[in-house]
Amino acid sequence: MGRRRFSGLGVTLMDLFMPMTATAITFLVLSATTVSAVKKGRQQQCTEQAKCEARGCCWSPRDESNVPWCFFPTNHGYTVESQDSSSPYGKTHSPLILSCFGTHVLTNRGKLSGLLIYDPNSNRFEVPHEHISSLPSNPSIPISSTLFDTTIAPLVFEDQYIQLSARLPSHNIYGLGEHVHRQYRHDTNWKTWPIFTRDAFPNGGTHNLYGHYPFFLCLEDESGKSFGVFLLNSNAMDVTLQPAPAVTYRTIGGLLDFYIVFGDTPEQVVQEFLELTGRPVMPPYWSLGFQLSRWNYTNLDIVKETVERNRAVGLPYDVQYTDIDYMENKKDFTYDKLNYTELPRFADYLHERGQKYILILDPAIATSKRVGDAPYESYDRGTAKNAWVTESDGKTPLIGEVWPGETVFPDYTNPNCIDWWVDEYERFSKEVKHDALWIDMNEIANFKQGSSKGCAVNKLNYPPYIPKILDDLMYSKTLCMDAKQTWGNHYDVHSLYGYSMVLATKKAMDRVFGENRSMMLTRSSFPGVGKYSGHWLGDNAATWNDMKWAIPGMLEFGLFGIPYIGADICGFFDDSPEELCRRWMQVGAFYPFSRNHNAEGYKPQDPASYGADSVLVASSKHYLTIRYTLLPYLYTMFYKAHTTGETVVRPVMHEFYSDSETWTVDRQFLWGKHLLITPVLDPGVDMVWGYVPDALWYDYESLTVRKTHMEMYLPADKLGLHIRGGAILPTQEPDVTTTYSRRNPMGLLIAPDDNGNADGELFWDDGDSRGIISFLIFCLFVCKCVVSGPTFYLEEAGFELTSMGKFEFRDSSERITAKTFSSLKLQVLFLRDLRLTLGETYVLEWEVIRIDCHPEEHADQANCEARGCIWDVSKKWSYAHIHMCFSKTQDSSGMTLDITRNRKYRSSGRPQSRDIDTLRVEINYHTGEMLQFKIFDPNTKRYEVPVGLSLPATPETDENKRLYKVVIVNEPFGIQVIRKSTGTVIWDSSVPGFTFSDMFIQVSTKLPSQYVYGFGETEHLTYKHDLNYHTWGMFAKDQPPGYKMNCYGVHPFYMGLENTADAHGVLLLNSNAMDVTFLPDPALTYRTLGGILDFYMVLGPTPEMVVQEYTELIGRPVLPAYWSLGFQLCRYGYANDKEIADLYKDMRAAAIPYDVQYADIDYMERQLDFVLDSEFKGLPALVDSMRKEGMRFIFILVMTYYSHCLPLDTQDLCIFISRIPSYTAFPDFFRPETAQWWHQEIKEFYEKTMKFDGLWIDMNEPASFVHGTVDGKCLGDPKLENPPYMPPLESKHLGLNHKTLCMNSEQILSDGTRVRHYDVHNLYGWSHTKPTYDALLDVTGKRGIVVTRSTYPSSGKWAGHWLGDNNASWDQLYKSIIGMMEFSLFGIPYTGADICGFFNKPDYEMCLRWMQLGAFYPYSRNHNGKGNPRQDPVAWDKPFAEASRDVLNIRYTLLPYLYTLMYEAHTKGNTVIRPLLHEFVDDKSTWEIYKQFLWGPALLISPALDPVCFTNVNGYLPNARWYDYHTAGDVGVRGQMINMPTPLDHINLHIRGGYILPWQKPENTTYYSRKNPLGLIVPLSDSGTAEGSLFWDDGEGIGK
Repeated sequence: MGRRRFSGLGVTLMDLFMPMTATAITFLVLSATTVSAVKKGRQQQCTEQAKCEARGCCWSPRDESNVPWCFFPTNHGYTVESQDSSSPYGKTHSPLILSCFGTHVLTNRGKLSGLLIYDPNSNRFEVPHEHISSLPSNPSIPISSTLFDTTIAPLVFEDQYIQLSARLPSHNIYGLGEHVHRQYRHDTNWKTWPIFTRDAFPNGGTHNLYGHYPFFLCLEDESGKSFGVFLLNSNAMDVTLQPAPAVTYRTIGGLLDFYIVFGDTPEQVVQEFLELTGRPVMPPYWSLGFQLSRWNYTNLDIVKETVERNRAVGLPYDVQYTDIDYMENKKDFTYDKLNYTELPRFADYLHERGQKYILILDPAIATSKRVGDAPYESYDRGTAKNAWVTESDGKTPLIGEVWPGETVFPDYTNPNCIDWWVDEYERFSKEVKHDALWIDMNEIANFKQGSSKGCAVNKLNYPPYIPKILDDLMYSKTLCMDAKQTWGNHYDVHSLYGYSMVLATKKAMDRVFGENRSMMLTRSSFPGVGKYSGHWLGDNAATWNDMKWAIPGMLEFGLFGIPYIGADICGFFDDSPEELCRRWMQVGAFYPFSRNHNAEGYKPQDPASYGADSVLVASSKHYLTIRYTLLPYLYTMFYKAHTTGETVVRPVMHEFYSDSETWTVDRQFLWGKHLLITPVLDPGVDMVWGYVPDALWYDYESLTVRKTHMEMYLPADKLGLHIRGGAILPTQEPDVTTTYSRRNPMGLLIAPDDNGNADGELFWDDGDSRGIISFLIFCLFVCKCVVSGPTFYLEEAGFELTSMGKFEFRDSSERITAKTFSSLKLQVLFLRDLRLTLGETYVLEWEVIRIDCHPEEHADQANCEARGCIWDVSKKWSYAHIHMCFSKTQDSSGMTLDITRNRKYRSSGRPQSRDIDTLRVEINYHTGEMLQFKIFDPNTKRYEVPVGLSLPATPETDENKRLYKVVIVNEPFGIQVIRKSTGTVIWDSSVPGFTFSDMFIQVSTKLPSQYVYGFGETEHLTYKHDLNYHTWGMFAKDQPPGYKMNCYGVHPFYMGLENTADAHGVLLLNSNAMDVTFLPDPALTYRTLGGILDFYMVLGPTPEMVVQEYTELIGRPVLPAYWSLGFQLCRYGYANDKEIADLYKDMRAAAIPYDVQYADIDYMERQLDFVLDSEFKGLPALVDSMRKEGMRFIFILVMTYYSHCLPLDTQDLCIFISRIPSYTAFPDFFRPETAQWWHQEIKEFYEKTMKFDGLWIDMNEPASFVHGTVDGKCLGDPKLENPPYMPPLESKHLGLNHKTLCMNSEQILSDGTRVRHYDVHNLYGWSHTKPTYDALLDVTGKRGIVVTRSTYPSSGKWAGHWLGDNNASWDQLYKSIIGMMEFSLFGIPYTGADICGFFNKPDYEMCLRWMQLGAFYPYSRNHNGKGNPRQDPVAWDKPFAEASRDVLNIRYTLLPYLYTLMYEAHTKGNTVIRPLLHEFVDDKSTWEIYKQFLWGPALLISPALDPVCFTNVNGYLPNARWYDYHTAGDVGVRGQMINMPTPLDHINLHIRGGYILPWQKPENTTYYSRKNPLGLIVPLSDSGTAEGSLFWDDGEGIGK
């Protein structure tokens, strides 16, 4: 063989650092076989002497196959031709450039050095790392010992082959990846590890896996001094570890770009490495909970079955995944509409119970069309943007094959591709709600070898040297190496594919999740990925070895900067035996990323699948409960990782590096410094030898002291868990999800060390906001203890916090006296002289309520402190410090206080809103159950709400008859209301932030529990409020329902449920624009823009009594006419009266019960009230004929008029948008003259145009199609339109006059008082309702019904309400239940939603399910909007009509019961639509139920609310005897969730035993059904009894 030809770079061999001396040569020759031999080769080793010597190498056979027989001579390499010595420590050499640089640290060791070797004469590929930038130019100081000595072997630098070797100071080498390393410390006996990202199984071989990590840490000796070496090179490479000890790198491209980081401990090395590459992401708190997944659940029903069975066993469990089986034919950005039909609402299903949903996306994009030959728009849009990796021509997309079949591959290094990816993800997230994202197959994986065309024969696809990668083929299971990406050839950037996908996905998730933190999980990674993502250890198997090897894997990714790491618990492939899965669940409970995941085709392995009573379930619950208890500690460790780079899962060696026994410990691991986990990793074993380093250790469960090497007895349900002495671990009472556990009390677990000392930390925030963070506590705990026998004496404990509050130290039985002090400046608490029992649990409670002092946007430190408030790193949450001084007078009927603002403190910080320095507080004890406290300006009359309330003539002066006690708190000023029977403080406004200025009033109160219901009108996602810093604006507006969109009405009323199951209600009688903010403390903040603070509180004590007492105050609900409880039809968009006539004919032919027909504004000429359009000239006759047949008719009236249509003598009754004739005017219904005019118009329409039975009034927020005026200019004070503080209202940036009147418009109250629309805007609909109701009664002489859109407290006295212009979407079904239950609280029981939705086209199944649900709305109307197809029951098909008829027949059968409930609401204030908690308040399971509801106390409705044609409904049956309505059988189940079969023609109805329900045979209208005999349904209680009542009258007469 001829002599090898070298490239231009290899012609002149240069020594890397200095010419070799004779001594060095002799040394190398003498020790060549044991020290310096370095593997050399191209496609294979030089195992033949001739080939070896032809390369100028040395030949020396050995008896060990892994030792190279062919190795370099000592004169092989480069020599220095020139040297720049301008830097004392960094040197530059040419023509190959060597660049050394570093920075100085106090330890006399440079913490970072760099070594760059490159070709100055040509551009070579360099890794475009987004975090690593130019290093500081100041040099490091000299290093006292040789750590990375490259003089042991020559440098080779060729175009596609670069080799460098270095001697290391010790064999303690850790890192390099990604592989399966069977041990954490490397074997240096000629082990070669290839590095090149690859989709391969982690089965214990030495092959390359998913990530690319050319980084290792070396521990020098017992001193702890360590260093790390990072080669920033993304080309394929292998690394050989040698016995010298030494390391040899071989890479096939790029540069040699080394970064060497130094530390006095291994932990410091990791911190320095992560300062270079990027510190880890801060995961959301919920992502630290336990997680379940599997590939191919088959359908969503099975997913839900999995969820439910694990819920049923009480497993702590936060996150559910779906793998690629949720997709339509495995295509990204789609979902399988057959098997996963209800997936868009699956996240809501999980959120109901505090759980989260994560789905998967793969990078490969299918080229095929979707089901039904529909276009695959994601592919089409990507193609239009040239988003794909291309073939070598740079134009043709490279075609491969992955799960969906033929695919292309996004080029995430291309800005166009990033834009496309962000856009697709945003589109998909709007379709399928989820909480985080899992990205897979991004090595990048390809089922073809290179491409569908194969790969060309060239030096990129077949380089001269191939590292020892799997299959010895560069493009095996991936793309051709000559493929083109924006960053370069795939040959260079292959291992960066996952990294670039992570960067693009980060942008997409930022777009979708905004300020919420979310979480990403990636399979392929590169240094720096941990800044954005977590990682799992890949597709392991259900073997004991894979469980063992997961620990070194986690420890290595701790080095690599990805602390959010774990393995698939119980194994991905193969069936997992119970013993293996049980032991894996035990150790997996302490993986940072704790997920049980397995593959298709294998048995389920979620814990509950092994049996509810299994040892596995019990053991899993036990250790997950410990995990959840310690989550505050784990979360704090993640904060430390995020801010300083500390490891989370930590090798024992990092803490005990001076103990050489720890250097090889990899069957145990630590959480941070203090928690040692010793799992059982072998079958049939219950004795485990654990190495416990030299420290004081406490067994976590028994709290016995350990300080020795020990053999641990760990039976089937146990693993070893020990706390290191000297630790204070923050804890929290666990629950089944982090959502619930975060509401529980927190504690400290104190484990003193040998000296009686302990310390710890806590980081706490809201758990999911980005940016660190909306609410922050960071604590440092220190204590000095003396242990003596079973007790220890706490001499002193210091708790340093960044935020201050009130503190107490207590145990479960009594308060412990402690000397404490607190200061806003000196943020330290000292506890002294406490004697505590060792092993007992003590809880340190501190109370920190932060009232937002700057709720406006653009809060910063200057603006905050200008208001006299406190600013810290939690952004703007601060507590204003406004003190009040007061004088008080008191008698048995109440008390009066004058309070004065202490001017020592600054004002509200809103110069446009003057502070009111003197206030009066009046507290009135109206009844034993109701009190009022009112705060107002005694010197200047301010606007007060002109809504009359029913107050007793005399107060309750007998204190013994009052359920409450009132206490005044001085600093800060506040009112406390205490329930005397339990001692519960149900109102406590003695918190900072009370502000009373002209246009901004703020007051906060602590709440007695997390259970708060009410406030409206706004679409809420749950009935019980989420108290995690949610703010809800209230201002009447023509705004369709939407999340946090202020809608039509204003109801500043809530019901609070106390932990004792007592209930109370609070009304703020204020009609100005306002908002309320919930705080998790729990607490509540009100902010209003005017008026006074006028609070009324009712004390129940049951939820039902709260509503009764509230409606006694505001007025009992109207009793609707009997016929108005029948089914009703309406549509905006009837073209003429014939359409209505045809609909009526079809409904009668289908025999569907139907009482009321409507006409929307179509019947009006040019939408003018009281004017009939020519297309509806036959309507009066049609109405007459329908009414003769027992039907009723309701017309719509809006309250805006063309001003030229008003008589001249009435124009002064209106508020005009413009004085120019023909513009719209708005009647001022406060004025008696306007009410008289309105009455007359209604009367004339009834007598002269056509008859009607009820009236529907709309647009009375009031709505306007211009903003204020036609020209958009409002006269008067501009502050009224854009006040100093603007609540978070829809389109708030456009001012209060957006889509309504100018706020400076004037109205006149009935007593002649002139008021601004600014103050009474929210009362417009209220003022419109009573004149309408009065006119209806007088004109028709019958009861009828009025339905109004805009409401305010007491509107229910005159009208019902529908929930507005909703959408035809599934979520609106359950949201309508929430809305009805809230309006039951508000005293408006006659309510319902537009069945099948107002906007958009409904689908068949949804509309049918809505008809079933709507049959049990008190106000049951099907109504949709213009431009959409008909959706009435006869618009579909015969089965739809029959199902509608059947369910409406049930309604009509039970109308006597419903009418009785309406009567009891009218006379007693009872609810009609009733939450389960009202009847079963002692059962906390009912406190959060909102997808089922009751009619009164006895009929339970459990509707199908999800889009599955044949499904089961999971419903709760409270503790009572229940009978199935359809079968009359006792269901025999109580106090638990049950699975109810719910075919498409069925709704679940259950009758409660012990209640008699009146009924009547149904007919097509109530006119005829009321002629039939009445009957009784008598379901007996457990005691064999039943009772009930019936109210019966003529159904429409006007009583007194």
